[in-house]
Amino acid sequence: MQHDLFDLGGELCIPGHRMIEAAHVERLETELDGFNEDLPPLKEFILPGGGPAAAACHVARAVCRRAERRCWSLARAEHVSSETLQYLNRLSDLLFVLARVLARHEHGSEVIWRRTKK
Repeated sequence: MQHDLFDLGGELCIPGHRMIEAAHVERLETELDGFNEDLPPLKEFILPGGGPAAAACHVARAVCRRAERRCWSLARAEHVSSETLQYLNRLSDLLFVLARVLARHEHGSEVIWRRTKK
């Protein structure tokens, strides 16, 4: 993924240059499905947390979402390939699922958001 992200950055800074393809997005989706397979379905919001590795995935996901938003903004003025936008979206989803897996591994459970009633 680090190589993909480096290529993605090159694609964004060189007009007309394409490096991220549908196969890159499909690979992320396959990984996502594999990690998500053993997790229980989400019925509530998950708070960022868990152990150090899970927390790092949550931070990486936030950075990835910010990059995705900035690429959508850039796409209003310049051409940004749909695969690039899809890649960032799928990567942030994968990081969320990895955070869930790691939280369960490190602490046995995830931190569930509990709405406080006023």
